[in-house]
Amino acid sequence: MSKKTKVGVVGVGYLGQIHAKIYSEMDNVELVMLADTDRERGDALALKYGCAATTSFLDLIDQVDAVSIVVPTSLHYDVAQPFLEAGIATLMEKPIAATVDEARKLVDLAAQNDAPFLIGHLERYNPALRAVAEKVADPKYIEVHRLGTFVERATDVDVITDLMIHDLDLVLSLVDEEPNDVQAIGASVVTSHVDLANVRLGFPSGAVANITASRVSNKRFRRFRVFGPEGYYGINLMDQELDIVTKGVIPVDEAFAKLEVSHKKFENEQPLQVELAHFIDVAQRLSMPMVTGLQGLRALQLAEQIQSILRASNGPGLV
Repeated sequence: MSKKTKVGVVGVGYLGQIHAKIYSEMDNVELVMLADTDRERGDALALKYGCAATTSFLDLIDQVDAVSIVVPTSLHYDVAQPFLEAGIATLMEKPIAATVDEARKLVDLAAQNDAPFLIGHLERYNPALRAVAEKVADPKYIEVHRLGTFVERATDVDVITDLMIHDLDLVLSLVDEEPNDVQAIGASVVTSHVDLANVRLGFPSGAVANITASRVSNKRFRRFRVFGPEGYYGINLMDQELDIVTKGVIPVDEAFAKLEVSHKKFENEQPLQVELAHFIDVAQRLSMPMVTGLQGLRALQLAEQIQSILRASNGPGLV
């Protein structure tokens, strides 16, 4: 039997608690410690999952082989730095850091200390999206809508780094080039940050992506549509469903090919479970990260470019 990977979680708020639960159920993982500034919350979860708890994340350094960092974005760099310096496999929830400068430093630290570094862009593990990524070689137009209801968490950042960064990462992974034209518009509704935004990206190849994100909608809605020579792929990211329209054969004595239409629903696959299982493979040096630190940096660089455009159009008080 292979040795279990000793894992810790820093930050056991809403999402961190899910990390802890999943790790506690994995056969190849020993959940050894949780860190949270709320002692009562940390102790309660530690009792539930049979591990230790602490209020100082530094206590994990000598105890774990791998760590999930699930803290507010503003704390990402300060928390990740000592783990990467110690060569500990690190899963950083998106975005990689609060600033591009901090992100670059984390990428450098991971490389210098041979620390496996995975960025938690969760949608990469959505089975419907993975199926499209395997089929699409030359996307021409991508249309994305990511709408959510307002919740009082992640309000330390705007909708770009809260929600849209998922789709910036997905678009960049499919098009695989840097945009040479970026247009953006956004507005604040309930916070001091941009709460809804639309971005249009143009690429040197001629590809175009149109992305809308809102955290002040009346219901959750997530659609990702890809158009190209291969056909049309419409993804329902929430329900993990995929609609495909592709060109079939040209019937005898007819001028045009028939369109082949199909629908697929992916069952019983939770992207976070897939992501954490992948992270353990990365920690054990069995797999390369699906989303590297450099890719996380790339998405954040584009996010910062968009934020700069929004500040210029909305005024310096809105970020």
